[in-house]
Amino acid sequence: MAEGNTSSRSSKWSLKGTTALVTGGSKGIGYDIVEQLAELGATVHTCARNEAELNECLNQWVTKGYKITGSVCDVASRAQREDLIARVSSEFNGKLNILVNNVGTNMQKQTLDFTEQDFSFLVNTNLESAFHISQLAHPLLKASNNASIVFMSSIGGVASLNIGTIYSAAKGAIIQLTKNLACEWAKDNIRTNCVAPGPIRTPLAAEHLKDEKLLDAFIERTPLGRIGEPEEVSSLVAFLCLPAASFITGQTICIDGGLTVNCLLLQ
Repeated sequence: MAEGNTSSRSSKWSLKGTTALVTGGSKGIGYDIVEQLAELGATVHTCARNEAELNECLNQWVTKGYKITGSVCDVASRAQREDLIARVSSEFNGKLNILVNNVGTNMQKQTLDFTEQDFSFLVNTNLESAFHISQLAHPLLKASNNASIVFMSSIGGVASLNIGTIYSAAKGAIIQLTKNLACEWAKDNIRTNCVAPGPIRTPLAAEHLKDEKLLDAFIERTPLGRIGEPEEVSSLVAFLCLPAASFITGQTICIDGGLTVNCLLLQ
């Protein structure tokens, strides 16, 4: 009996036999998410805009023995999103256990400086693409009878950080999308959660973190006293996809070293 219980507990921490789609998996947090899911036993498909970067990653993963495939896709394109899900459906025989909507981008301007084109680009890339991919993937997720969606938001979606109003608004909308789909799709055995990273050492954040004054300000306000690493975010994403997290849905978890809960006014 004890051995059986141990085996049962062990299976809760494994993704063996599952399938996953991670958007934007060629660098930063997305790259680490792909690796973490593959290490836990999932068969993963990822996508990226840059074919050369994607192929370099795929070669690395083959060397490591991971079951990972990839295709070129700009998630800002509706047609390419449709092609991506058709590819995934064919590759995974119409069933998908895990969808990680990871792609995001930003441009930092003051509100009055944003153009109509800026607004459309940021909302399409950060919000509409995740919404549409989830719509397209729903039949595959439902068919697996045990599915998990993880959205990538930002602490900019829960607090004012002066990192761009359009980006922050789109990331705030992702949090509401998470809550609504968690309730609407629970009947289809689809769990939906959201991860909201704070300052993390990624290519997207690199330019901002070059500003030593800004970097120091983040570190001062962060109780853990440092910037986060991509693998710390990917570990949380992987956990939310595991059977061990089977009763967690509709949640947004900030992974920010305590930044968003620190109300201390620094002198």
